[in-house]
Amino acid sequence: MSSAELLLPLLIAAPLLAATLPIVLGLWTDRTGWPIAAVTTTGLFGAAVALASAVYTGTDAAPITHELGGYPRTYGIQLVADQFSILIALLVTAVATGVLVYTRQGGPRGNTFYTAYLLLTGGLLGITLTGDVFNLFVFLEITSIATYALVASGDGPESAVAALKYLILGTMAASMYLIGVAFLLMATGTLNMIELATAIPAAERPTLIRAGFGFIAVGFATKVAQWPLHTWQPSAYQQAPDGVTPLIAALVSTASAYAFGRLIVTVFGVDYLTTMPNAATIVLTIGCVSVLAGTALAVIQTEVKRMLAYSSVSQFGLVIAAYGVVIAGSSETAFIGAAIHLIGHGLLKAGLFLGAALVARSYGARTVDEYAGLAKARPVVAGAMAVLLLSLVGVPPGVGFVGKWYIALGAVQSELWPVAAVIFLSTMLTLAYAARLLEKMYFTPPAALDWPRTTEPVATDGGDTTVSIGMLAIVVIAAVGAVALGFAGGTIAGLLEPFLMEVFN
Repeated sequence: MSSAELLLPLLIAAPLLAATLPIVLGLWTDRTGWPIAAVTTTGLFGAAVALASAVYTGTDAAPITHELGGYPRTYGIQLVADQFSILIALLVTAVATGVLVYTRQGGPRGNTFYTAYLLLTGGLLGITLTGDVFNLFVFLEITSIATYALVASGDGPESAVAALKYLILGTMAASMYLIGVAFLLMATGTLNMIELATAIPAAERPTLIRAGFGFIAVGFATKVAQWPLHTWQPSAYQQAPDGVTPLIAALVSTASAYAFGRLIVTVFGVDYLTTMPNAATIVLTIGCVSVLAGTALAVIQTEVKRMLAYSSVSQFGLVIAAYGVVIAGSSETAFIGAAIHLIGHGLLKAGLFLGAALVARSYGARTVDEYAGLAKARPVVAGAMAVLLLSLVGVPPGVGFVGKWYIALGAVQSELWPVAAVIFLSTMLTLAYAARLLEKMYFTPPAALDWPRTTEPVATDGGDTTVSIGMLAIVVIAAVGAVALGFAGGTIAGLLEPFLMEVFN
């Protein structure tokens, strides 16, 4: 067994086991959670980099796999790292490590918070690396339970209500997915993704396969926060503590969107779904409607965190629409766009919500109008947020432009002109709400709104009021990363090529 193969179970087991340490050590001393989380996530990032090196520089294009307990994948549990999944693993570990730079001083504090933090990280890595559709459900539930707890850790009853709404809708989504998995098991007799890919086209009861896909699609539409099943997301993002929102906004729906894409190309297969009645139409409709609804709702928001939350509804709609293009036109280009957009959006939203947390922490500013004059008062934070917002719009060379370009190009190549029109319209609407925030930061005098609202910094999330160099640096790094990934779009496409050759040929 190679060292790279051993890294697969360790990436999942390490954070889940480390999650017990803050509570156990908390019996003797307070605030041991942050150093445990920092050491664990830093180690996870290093392990993900080592695994990525093995995946991308290997002598062949075969994925790295590990069968737990040595049992064959037919009835055992398999973990898989390939050119697609390792990109998400790198994103999860990088963001989980970076957000800790903020929580060190900005909070939330307490050992129980870091237990949930590590539990969430382990669940996300499990979603990313599992090769079994039932264990995907298990890791989705681990992720969801940790997220409910993190959202509810905010101050006031609003956080508890937001967590309850998320719990209800999240449980319904998980149930839908599990019913779909049950139909697949009934039709094929297996739960392994690779075995399913072989068994589904030969299944004697295709009606069960179609029903399974329908339930899975609805479950993931809720998990990814697609309109009109999105209502949990704006409340969760807004009411969660400022140190929690960047983590869940960047990773939770991203992992679910990745999982849905994984099932489309690996389990059901593009060729099979192309022949399934209305499969492409359903996925395209869900994505395109969410793109338009999310951007329209973002434009009318006054709270910055809520505006960015509705923006995520739209951005994930682009990813789902790209999956629809993949099904309708067997488009490799659209799939590359979906993968780049997933990575880019995760980085952009982590940076934007961290920037919003710094502004709220220093000035108590949470609405768009309260951002007036921010560029003059804090040019570093304003500049980083401006870069991130422009990339979100799709201004080159930001990564947001690259992802949209590949998706739109795939739609044009497949002659799906309405999808290309939706992408163009959503870009204009995204510019509308991004321009509102930029105008307030750079062109509205602070005196016009009696800025600042208070002469004293505002403590949030149980932390002190200090804004450290590290907290500023992590937002700047996110902005620089957004531009760097924009230039690296072709490189990412090249890294995905062995995976694309396997699933599209």
